[in-house]
Amino acid sequence: MEKDNIKIFGLSSSKPLAKKVCDILGVKESEAKTSTFRDGEMIVQSLDSVRGQEIYIIQSTNQPVNNNLMELLIAIDAFKRASAQKINVVIPYFGYARQDRKAKGRQPITARLIANLIETAGANRVITVDLHSAQTMGFFNVPTDNFSTAQTVASEIIDTIIKDNLEPEECTLVSPDHGGLTRVHGVAKYTGNATNGIAVIAKRRPEPNKAEVEFILGDIKDKVCFVIDDMIDTGGTIINGAKALKEAGAKKIYLIACHGLFNGDAVKNMSQAIKDKVIEQVIVADTIDIPEDRRFEGLKIVTVSNLLANMIKSSYEKHSLTEVYEDFKSSITKKVDDFLEGRKK
Repeated sequence: MEKDNIKIFGLSSSKPLAKKVCDILGVKESEAKTSTFRDGEMIVQSLDSVRGQEIYIIQSTNQPVNNNLMELLIAIDAFKRASAQKINVVIPYFGYARQDRKAKGRQPITARLIANLIETAGANRVITVDLHSAQTMGFFNVPTDNFSTAQTVASEIIDTIIKDNLEPEECTLVSPDHGGLTRVHGVAKYTGNATNGIAVIAKRRPEPNKAEVEFILGDIKDKVCFVIDDMIDTGGTIINGAKALKEAGAKKIYLIACHGLFNGDAVKNMSQAIKDKVIEQVIVADTIDIPEDRRFEGLKIVTVSNLLANMIKSSYEKHSLTEVYEDFKSSITKKVDDFLEGRKK
């Protein structure tokens, strides 16, 4: 990789993740200055020349969603006008992804609107991580990649099973709703015989950020449940699901999500659920930079920087991204095989 011809910028919401990616690639992080006028307007200026170069902008559009989104759009426009050859936008957490359809009459499809804005600003390619709905990629008319954290989640589950000395035949993967089954099947493909079976929590949503559990499909009595979701927002929905699992006889419950938003009373709710032994641990990725006031005892943060760094490297060198997944798969398969072989001795 010609390190002098690639520029990686971390904007306000993703500076720690961008630094990790740059450290892994051995690339010096490029600098962009974001200034705010007294009325709230923002201006973004690159402090490094980008003329004729391929650049990567890393920015999650988490809270404050609209500020982070505007900063991203303004940065794209700035780099386009500075004659960057190709602008790759890396959005680890894609805000507004939940508005991917008209759930009720007279509602917008805001995910499509955001896609249009990013394209109009000048992005040549978009990279996301674990979109709420994979079909959101179809809203873009530029090449779009939705990187899956299935390997990262599977590896963390296997490490937890080994660390906590859990019995593989008692470990079950759980989808918090029917829509998340594809995500759970993706994880199960990597955990293999280290886990046993899949269950689903059936629920309905009378309104946003509120869900009611109707029933649980699958055998979870006396099982260790790994509940896998794409995001945790206020935490109410996934905790209600955990309580339903507990009432149905689950032995232990671990919550795993790619994006830890932790809005509203999430920290209080999670802390209480851990204190009450409803859940053992909450595991999230660092797609969103979680400040200290949103962290709590029992929270574990795993990094997706290796995934992003390897994907960026392969993309820049015009290699198949599938090879990166295969490399991850090989390392996880070996971990599972070594673990199961060790149990036989």
